[in-house]
Amino acid sequence: MKRLALLAIVCACLSGASFAATGVISQKGKIFSPGEITVPVGSVLAIANDDEVLHHVYIESASLNFDSGEQDPGRTVEIKFDRAGTFTAKCAIHPKMQLTVIVQ
Repeated sequence: MKRLALLAIVCACLSGASFAATGVISQKGKIFSPGEITVPVGSVLAIANDDEVLHHVYIESASLNFDSGEQDPGRTVEIKFDRAGTFTAKCAIHPKMQLTVIVQ
């Protein structure tokens, strides 16, 4: 039985299983909506490209680096926040897009 449980965990990791999202952020009209969110440590944010254009979400900080790569319309990416702090997510394609994530 233990072998089956271990196999299930390995398969889930290899299949790219996602975390349960704590919140959803929409990208539409070349803005993040909402533009600011407060979440607890360990939260996962789903960032959905609800726009008709390509986006590219990234975060660069001392404690978290994330890069979605090109995010086609309709695609959702997830970011897990394991540490407290304030993080700024931006779009590499649309420099005016900015999302503030406060993790407590």
